[in-house]
Amino acid sequence: MTTIKKIKIDSLAPNQYIIKIEGEGTYFQSYKSIIVAKTPEGTFLDEYYWNYSKTTGKYRNIFLNEDRKETEKKIKTGKYKLIYLN
Repeated sequence: MTTIKKIKIDSLAPNQYIIKIEGEGTYFQSYKSIIVAKTPEGTFLDEYYWNYSKTTGKYRNIFLNEDRKETEKKIKTGKYKLIYLN
């Protein structure tokens, strides 16, 4: 049996999206790349794209509700994990 999940996509700005997948998590996508994944297992940032550009950083900060310094601190303490998301 196939389970159908609700998916909701909101646009923060052109090419900047928040994707919510029922039961899986919430994702921030910039252009064609997933930048952040918030899942029941934790918060994950793409190891290459998480700080790719000024625009990506601006909308990542909005999605996480924090600045880059706070994000870097959470990466260093292990609260956020850097992984390959793309």
